[in-house]
Amino acid sequence: MKTKGKIFIALFIFLIIVLSGGFYWLYTQIQPVNIQGDAVRVEIQKGQSTYAIAQKLKEQELIKNPKIFYYFIRYPKLLKLFFKDQELAEPIILKSGIYHIEYGLNYAQLVNALSSGQQEYIKVVIPEGKTISQIGQILEEAEICSKADFKAVCYSQQIINKYNIPGESAEGFLFPETYFLTKGMTAREVAFLMIDTFFQKIQSIEGLSEKTPQELYDIVILASIVERENRVEEEAPLIASVFTNRLRHNIGLYSCATIVYILTEIEGRPHPDRVLLEDTKIDNPYNTYKWAGLTPGPISNPGLV
Repeated sequence: MKTKGKIFIALFIFLIIVLSGGFYWLYTQIQPVNIQGDAVRVEIQKGQSTYAIAQKLKEQELIKNPKIFYYFIRYPKLLKLFFKDQELAEPIILKSGIYHIEYGLNYAQLVNALSSGQQEYIKVVIPEGKTISQIGQILEEAEICSKADFKAVCYSQQIINKYNIPGESAEGFLFPETYFLTKGMTAREVAFLMIDTFFQKIQSIEGLSEKTPQELYDIVILASIVERENRVEEEAPLIASVFTNRLRHNIGLYSCATIVYILTEIEGRPHPDRVLLEDTKIDNPYNTYKWAGLTPGPISNPGLV
């Protein structure tokens, strides 16, 4: 009996040592990685598995053991057991997006950061006077959405009906501004944001928001031509005055900017170094050398003058 008792005690002590060693090993594995640095960019894609996310965190040296991180996400009670003193997001859902994660975070802090949805914002500058195609190119280069998708949305009947635009596209209503967007935003979301910004901005111009859709459209058309004509901002009022006078007398605007619009946006040619005499004879309703009055639609997206 004494021998059996000693064996039992020995096994019990051995078990405690094993468990203690295992607990200590687990404790070391969940400690923050000791790396000098400010932050690392982490991208979580839509539909990405929890284990794939854990592997990415390991590759970017934010955690030591992806398997343990995976099991902590699968079984949140384990996470709460080791981090009782910290509040945890409930339920635990790692959200897709782009994050800047600081080094030295523990598992609880990492989970909260990746569950917050507070993504990295991409600064996108839309200059005044750009067209739908040019804005689409800027968005594509910023990896927000494709140029083709953006153009398709801006020419869709849905957007025309939603904002009661009397033309065939949202050209002229995409307000030039510095936007803070997120990767993965849809072309529809971006277009709506820009048009909503346009209608918010014109509230500051007395009497403009009270115009009928067609009256507003005509103002936007003229503003879009003035925007593309002026080289210096101070020239805009003078150019607008000249064009208004020509419209009043039913004289052609003779705007080179409208010819460039035909060549680049309608005919798809490269931007010309200069407008040639033969270009001014192109049979197109946007040709203000050939036809008096406003063009059928805006030729750019103007800002506030």
